[in-house]
Amino acid sequence: MQTKRFGLCAALSAAALLLLAGCAGSGSTAAPTLTVESSYPLQYAKQFTVDECTGGYELITIADSQYLVVPQGAAVPEDLPQGTTVLQQPIENIYLVSTSAMDPIISLGALDSIALSGTKADGWYLPEAKAAMQAGQIAYAGKYSAPDYETILASGCGLAIENTMIYHTPEVKEQLEKFGIPVLVERSSYETDPLARMEWVKLYGILLGKQQEAEQLFETQVQRVAPLENQQPTGKTVAFFSITSNNLVTVRKGSDYVARMIEMAGGSYVFADLTDNGNNLATINLSLEDFYAGARDADVLLYNSTIEGSIASTEQLVEKCPLLAQFKAVQNGNVWCTAQSLFQQSMELPDLILDMNRVFTEGTPADSELTFLTHVE
Repeated sequence: MQTKRFGLCAALSAAALLLLAGCAGSGSTAAPTLTVESSYPLQYAKQFTVDECTGGYELITIADSQYLVVPQGAAVPEDLPQGTTVLQQPIENIYLVSTSAMDPIISLGALDSIALSGTKADGWYLPEAKAAMQAGQIAYAGKYSAPDYETILASGCGLAIENTMIYHTPEVKEQLEKFGIPVLVERSSYETDPLARMEWVKLYGILLGKQQEAEQLFETQVQRVAPLENQQPTGKTVAFFSITSNNLVTVRKGSDYVARMIEMAGGSYVFADLTDNGNNLATINLSLEDFYAGARDADVLLYNSTIEGSIASTEQLVEKCPLLAQFKAVQNGNVWCTAQSLFQQSMELPDLILDMNRVFTEGTPADSELTFLTHVE
C-alpha cells in the first residue's frame, strides 16, 4: 500500500509540474539568441562598426565598447557579450553632450529625440538647437564633467551621448550608468577623413530608427564633392591656422581631416608633414617663428575662427601677429576666415570643401557664393 501511495503521489506531482510548466510557458517567450547575419557596409568610417543580427538587432562596436540596439517590443537576447550596453528602441529623451552629434540628428529630422543638452543655448551655432533650447524644448543639464543628475533623471533620459572627454571624469559615466542611463561614447572626432565623419549619421540613423534616411542623406552629401575627384590639383599651397592669446599658432596635423579637405579641394597643405607628437589631438601649437618658416610663402591663408574668434580685416590679423605682414597671402589679399559654426555643422563639410575649391580656382569669389569662408580685406 505504501508503494502504491508513493507511486500515486509521484504521478500527481509530475502532472502538477507539467500543468505549471504549461501555464508558465503559455504567456512567455524564451529570450532570443543573438545571431550575426552580416556586417553593415560603411564606406569611410573607421571608428565604429555595425553587425546586423537576426530579428532586426544591431550590434554597434565603438573602440572597446559594444552597444546592442533592440527593436521596439523585442526581447533582450540572453547571450550578450559581457559589458554590452543595451539600447532599447525607441530611444528618447537623449542627453546630448557631444556637440558633433547634433547636426546629424537635426539632419535626420530627429531633434525631438533630444531632451537635454550639455551645451547652453548661447553655445550653439546651429539655429535649430538654439531655438529648441530657447523655447524650452531642450533643457540644459550641465556639461560633461558636472551633469545635473536630478534634471537628467526627471526627464526619463534614455541615452547619454558623450564624446571622449568623458574619460577624463570616469566617475560621471559610472554614476549615469548606476542610475540606469546607458552612455554611448562617440568617436567621430577621431576620423581622419571628412566623409568618414559625416558617415556617423548612419549610426544615429540606426539608433533613432531612421537608417534609410541616413543612408540617403549621406549619399547626397558624398555626391556633392564627387566631381572634385576628377580635377587636377590646383597647385595652391594653403595654411589653416589660428593665433592664440599667448602668441602661439594653432595648426592642424597633416593626418587631420582638415588637411584632407584641403587636398580634396585641390590644395596642398603646407604642414602636411606635421605628425602625431604623442597625443590624440588633431592640433599642434607652433611658435611664431616656426609658423613663419612653414607658411610665409603659402598662396592662401585660412584663419580658423572657432578658437579665438573671427577677424574682420588684415590689419586686425597683423595686430595679432606682426610677422604676418610679410606673408605672401597677406600681401596678395588672399586671406579667408572660417565661420565660427564650422565644427558644429558636421553634415555640411562638403560646403567647406567646395568653398575652398572656389578660392583655389577662382581667386576671389564673392562672399555670397560661399558658405563657410569670408574674404578678409
